[in-house]
Amino acid sequence: MRVLELAAVLAGPQVGQFFAELGAEVLKVEPPAGDVTRSWRTPADDPSSSVSAYFAASNWGKTSLVLDLRLPAHQAELLRLAATADVVLASYKPGDAAKFGVGYAALAAANPRLIYAQLTGYGPQNPRPGYDAVLQAETGFMHLNAPSPHEAPQKLPVAFVDLFAAHQLKEGILTALYQRERTGQGALVEVSLYESALAALANQGATWLTTGYDPAPLGSGHPGIVPYGPVYRAADGQRLVLAVGTDAQFRTLCEVLQRPHWATEVRFATNLARVRHRPALHELLLTRIAELNGWALLHELARLGVPAGAVRSVGEALDMEQAQAMLLPPQASEFPYAGLRTVAFRSSAWGVAEALSPPPPLAQP
Repeated sequence: MRVLELAAVLAGPQVGQFFAELGAEVLKVEPPAGDVTRSWRTPADDPSSSVSAYFAASNWGKTSLVLDLRLPAHQAELLRLAATADVVLASYKPGDAAKFGVGYAALAAANPRLIYAQLTGYGPQNPRPGYDAVLQAETGFMHLNAPSPHEAPQKLPVAFVDLFAAHQLKEGILTALYQRERTGQGALVEVSLYESALAALANQGATWLTTGYDPAPLGSGHPGIVPYGPVYRAADGQRLVLAVGTDAQFRTLCEVLQRPHWATEVRFATNLARVRHRPALHELLLTRIAELNGWALLHELARLGVPAGAVRSVGEALDMEQAQAMLLPPQASEFPYAGLRTVAFRSSAWGVAEALSPPPPLAQP
């Protein structure tokens, strides 16, 4: 499969790398200045490299071609490439693709089997550009991501709206590929960051729609399950979370904590009661867990099937043995750093790439 990537930043490039990991040939077409994320560097990035850590997050397995689509000759070259492509990924503001002569109508006229996947911020009729932080604010996520109703909202630490949209776009493309096998015809697939974010509200959105209650910030707590999500610190400094989803699990937790009578108290005997008495139970757990060894507690909870986990840094998470299957191997001196896969599923029918070419340096026009 041949994928022509005209998209930039995160959502579209994530989809491009996804197909590269499954064996597709992915050509990334960039403007003369390159994908803007090449310049999004942290202080730890190499300032002389055109491959920033952010760019590397989504651009393994691709080749790069620079085209200035303001030039007719470069527009013609893109039309030539699109004539043999299976999928085009685009993330132009509404109207810009047609202005450059690379919209769906122009490309599909020469290639009726083409699947043209278009990402926008707010839909094909709204020219407003989409930025993840703004969309997190506008769709409820920042409001919910606060320690309490009285504290400042915060955005999530990665661009989750972009990632939600990337998953929606993958699903649309895969559905269109299936349909093309039946009809021989390509399709236009349109996904907006805004609608992707709303779709991801899931149970929080359903709470408002079915009860009229507007969900309030609970920090990392869960609106309908207790204890689920808050962070506790043990005597050895280990931070951990509990995700106790059933009354049976809560009884086992209380036994491990050597407080079995908590499970028989009217305030805590059922999940509904625990939700109603959330602050009281939280204070009891804070005090008791602070008296125990965290690693020993986590080991015992795991042995007895009570969901709990250590709070790890990003580096600690990626250093875990179980995480190694999700890493793309470094490419010697060409790119001596590991990459992170976007494909997290496995199938008996096909494999994913054992290794990929590294994120490409910016090509010369």
